Amino acid sequence: MTSSDFQERLSRQLARIPLFHTARPDFLHALSAQAQLISLEKNQILFLHEDPASRFYLVDRGRIKLFRETRNGEQAVIDIVMNSHLFGETSLFENDLYPYSAEAAEPSCVFSLPLSVLKAEIETTPKTAMAMLSSMAHTRRQQDQELEHRTLQNAPQRLGCFLLRLLDQQTDGPGSLELPYDKTLIAARLGMQPETFSRALSKLKAETGLQVTRGRVELNSVQQLADYSCTACSSEFPCKDLCGKKF
Repeated sequence: MTSSDFQERLSRQLARIPLFHTARPDFLHALSAQAQLISLEKNQILFLHEDPASRFYLVDRGRIKLFRETRNGEQAVIDIVMNSHLFGETSLFENDLYPYSAEAAEPSCVFSLPLSVLKAEIETTPKTAMAMLSSMAHTRRQQDQELEHRTLQNAPQRLGCFLLRLLDQQTDGPGSLELPYDKTLIAARLGMQPETFSRALSKLKAETGLQVTRGRVELNSVQQLADYSCTACSSEFPCKDLCGKKF
C-alpha cells in the first residue's frame, strides 16, 4: 500500500467515528499524514497511567485493555476497546498525561495519531470542540450507568445487561450473539472475580434459559433476559443509547 493509499484509507476510517463526523477533510488528512501503524503482541503495553501523552490511538484490529493498577498490583479494567474505537484522546484534558494504562488483550494493530493536531483543531474549530465535549459526555454517562449497575444490580443481572448490549436486534423473541472476548476478560471488565463470573453465568442460565457453547450465546427469549436483568436499572432496555457497541 502506498503512502497516499494509506492516508486515504485512514481518513475514511476516521470520518466514520462519531467524534469526527463533522470534521474538515483537511484536518483528517493532517492526522492521517502523521499517523503510524503499530503492531502489538498479546499483553504488550502501549503506555502506562500518567505517562506523558503526545499521541492518541485508533484500533484497526484486535482488542486493547484500558486499566489502572492498584498499589498491590491488582488491575481495575476500565474498558476493552475494539475495531474503530479511539482511546487516549482525553489526555488533552488530563495535563497531557494518560489517564489509564493500555495493553493489547490479543495480537492487535493500532493507528498512532498526533495529539497536537487534534488540540489545534479543537482550539480553532467550534464544531470539533463541541464533538469532543459530546464524546466526553457520552463516556461520562456510560460510567455513571456502570456505577449504578455495580451499586444496584447483582452479578447475574450485570452480566445479563452486558449480553443485552451485544445484541444486534431488539426483539422479544429468540436471539443469539458471540462473546467478544474470553470469559476471564469479560469478568474483569464487569469488575468480577472469575469464580464470581462462573456463578453469575450459572445463575443466569437457570433463570433465563440461555445457553453458551464455545463463546456463542443462544437466548430463548430476549425479553425474558431483559425482564430479569433490567429491573434494577434506570435506563430502558436495552440501554443502547448509552452503551452502543462499545463492548
